[in-house]
Amino acid sequence: MSLLAIPLLLAGCTSARSPAAEPTPNAEALSHVHGISVDPASTRILLATHDGLYDATGDPAVKVGDSNIDLMGFAATAEPDVLYASGHPGPGSSLPNPVGLIRSDDAGKTWESDSRAGESDFHALTVSGHTIVALDGHLRTSTDGTSWSTSSATFTRAALTGSPASTVVLATTENRVQRSTDSGTTWQAVPKSPIIQYAALVRSTNKAPTDAVGIAPDGSVFVSDDTALTWTTSGTITGQVEALTAAESETGELTIWAATTTAVQVSTNGGATFRPAVS
Repeated sequence: MSLLAIPLLLAGCTSARSPAAEPTPNAEALSHVHGISVDPASTRILLATHDGLYDATGDPAVKVGDSNIDLMGFAATAEPDVLYASGHPGPGSSLPNPVGLIRSDDAGKTWESDSRAGESDFHALTVSGHTIVALDGHLRTSTDGTSWSTSSATFTRAALTGSPASTVVLATTENRVQRSTDSGTTWQAVPKSPIIQYAALVRSTNKAPTDAVGIAPDGSVFVSDDTALTWTTSGTITGQVEALTAAESETGELTIWAATTTAVQVSTNGGATFRPAVS
C-alpha cells in the first residue's frame, strides 16, 4: 500500500475553512490535529493543531496560550510542563518560517526557538530516552535540542512514536513498521508487521513501556506486548483518526486515546471498543 493511500499521514495543512460561520472551539481544535498528548498522572488531553495547542480535557476544548502556530510536529517529555513542537508561525508570530524545533517550559502557553529555525519543519517528532527524534525529510536526532545528527535511515515519510522512559522508537512507513532500539540511530523493519498509520508506545507512570498500539488506515486497532515485535488485532475505531496516544496505569490498565476529526475517542478495554473521551 502506498502512503498516498493513507489519509492525512504527514499531510500538509491545505484545507480551507468555510467562511459561512466561525468554528466552535471544539471544531477548531479538531479540524486539523497533528498530535495528541495525555499526561499519565493527570489525564490532561492536549491537542496540537493547525491553529495552536488546545486542552481538550473538557467540553469545549480550551486554547492554551495565545499562539496560533501550526504545530505540525509535537512531542511530550518526561516533564509535564516541557513540550517540543515544530511547524509554521501563525499571524503575529515573530518566529521564522518554518519554526524549526521550538520548546515550551510552561505546558504550551509560550514557545521559544531551540534550533533549526528557518530550516526544518519537523512533520514527525518524538522523544526517546534523552534524545529528540525528528523527521523533516531526513531522520535527525539530538540529545540537547541544539546540535543534530542525521540518520542513515532511508524512509522519508513516517509517523514517529517514542517514550522518555525507553530507547525504542517506532516509525510507521508505507511498507511496515520500522523499529529502533537506540533512540533513532539505527533501524530495522519489523517482519510481518501490519500496515499501521499511527502508532503509540504506551506510556506508564512507573516503568519503561513494553506495550504498543497501532491503528491501520481502515480503523483496525492492533496491540503489541513486546514493543512492536509482534502484533494482534484488538478491535476497530470509526472516524478519521488524526493522532494517537496511550498510557498504562500503575495497576496495568491500558487506556488509548485517538483524536478524530469529530471527537477525541477513548478505549479502556485494550482497543476493543471506543467512546467519546468527553461527554
